[in-house]
Amino acid sequence: MWSLPLFRYTDVPPRVTENFILSGYRFPDYSLLQCMVSAFRPTNETGNFWTHFLPIFIFGFHFIEIFQWDGAPGPGEPFFYPAWNYFFGVFYLLLASSMAHLLNSMSLIIREICFFVDYGTISAYTVGSSLAYYYYIHPQAGIPKTGFGTLNVSQMQAESAQEPPSTPSSNSSFFPFHFHQFFDSLYIPCSCLVAIICVLTCCNTRQQWRKYRYAVRTLVFLLPFFISSTPIFYRLLSPSPYPPSSQTPSSYPSPTMASFFYRHCFWLVVSAAFNISKIPERLSPGRFDIWGHSHQWFHCCTFLSILDELHMIKVEIQALLLHPSLEMAPTMTTQLPGPTICSTFGLMLLLQGCIASIIIYFGWCAYQIYGPVQKSLKAH
Repeated sequence: MWSLPLFRYTDVPPRVTENFILSGYRFPDYSLLQCMVSAFRPTNETGNFWTHFLPIFIFGFHFIEIFQWDGAPGPGEPFFYPAWNYFFGVFYLLLASSMAHLLNSMSLIIREICFFVDYGTISAYTVGSSLAYYYYIHPQAGIPKTGFGTLNVSQMQAESAQEPPSTPSSNSSFFPFHFHQFFDSLYIPCSCLVAIICVLTCCNTRQQWRKYRYAVRTLVFLLPFFISSTPIFYRLLSPSPYPPSSQTPSSYPSPTMASFFYRHCFWLVVSAAFNISKIPERLSPGRFDIWGHSHQWFHCCTFLSILDELHMIKVEIQALLLHPSLEMAPTMTTQLPGPTICSTFGLMLLLQGCIASIIIYFGWCAYQIYGPVQKSLKAH
């Protein structure tokens, strides 16, 4: 048996960190089986695991609804490529985070790599969100005139003829024309670049800037939020592109996207507050060691924000299916090209390759730092 006391797998040595969780830590060098079993035992990571693992199934249940709508194309049609990228981004985020919390006691080096992967999946998720925003909320978004399923070209043209044409107006859009060019050529590249910067920064907080690591990690993800949400800001500050004369019960009400987005933002703010403040365990150290500490509430609020984001994307997808030909602003003369495998899955694979390279580099650095420590632990 171990002759050492319970080893606290914190990011920094005890002399420079404030520990508000006083018990429930696991022994170092758990085997894989011991880590799996610990998911059903009371430790300070048990709640962290389940608050990200169970939401995978909740998210999947709400996601598959989009394939059951009337007039929706098949799940493998190009129209749903961005949705699938968003799904995989969220799926890998929740799975990687839950596994990181479950397996991080196998060794100091594995712990570091687990959370490097966690940061990488967060960044990949933001790009998956950007792809969904780009093809479903973009000011030129629409269904390409290629036909799919029950919604063919003739039906699109018939619906287009029934919808009233847009009337040019000087104030039809809050944004100037050159701002639209940002969407066309720079929006996705900027999202990818910012995602890579976030991975680099967050991984670096595990080796530098330790004292302010939680604040840095929280603030650094504000940048991809603002970049990714640009199409939403456009829609909130511009007239709805959908026909105001549509009175069908399932038609798109313009406040719906806004309400889901505001709730999405609200949960993000609350999750950031929990992550930085370390409340409630800061107020009563030792009382919330197993259940109810801030990181569990951070997980819950983060998932609620993702769920509201999914609902926001779903109402936009449904609106596109109901109105394949949208009322474009006078400056918007062409429709956005449809998604392709290269522009969606190919882009995500390229991004994942870049993120994997970053993780390998920081993993090697972690081995140089913690390798000697790990050997000394095994010597005991």
